Amino acid sequence: MDDTAPPSPAAPLDPQALFALLDRHGTPHRTVEHEAVFTVAQSRAIERDLPGGHTKNLFLKDKKGSLFLVTAEAHAAVDLKRLHVPLGAASRLSFGSADLLRETLGVEPGSVTPLALANDRAGRVRFFLDRMLAGLDTINVHPLVNTMTTAIPTPALVAFLAAVGHAPTLVDLPAPPEAGETGAP
Repeated sequence: MDDTAPPSPAAPLDPQALFALLDRHGTPHRTVEHEAVFTVAQSRAIERDLPGGHTKNLFLKDKKGSLFLVTAEAHAAVDLKRLHVPLGAASRLSFGSADLLRETLGVEPGSVTPLALANDRAGRVRFFLDRMLAGLDTINVHPLVNTMTTAIPTPALVAFLAAVGHAPTLVDLPAPPEAGETGAP
């Protein structure tokens, strides 16, 4: 065995390992199983069954390679052209590739969730939580797969993410300009 080889990265958590980690941290959670959902529109039925804030999650990168996970309320309109400013990004943002998502957060597209930050042991991804969403009692997120949704009290979710090295930065997300608005004074 070669003792000079770097250690292999830990395998990403699966939902059962995630639930065990949540339990070890004393994080209350309730999960429901459902058909796979890939979009906010597809998740409307789940929203009716689980009270609290539902999310959309944006896995983004800037031109310098910095990575960002932004969690917003599911129906919030976010101006991606201006989002780099409140995040302190080096440039406008683009979506991270599926390969980069798997590499850093250990999830597939359609399953992006703040809970996947538990897989980012290298601390490559900066986490931003919409201030409006953070003000709700409960946040509903995927537990690493899009065939389940997990409800977690917001303070408990924030504490868990801090415990795994990803305390959220609260941010007011820029809304897109109204149709016809030019931005001129």
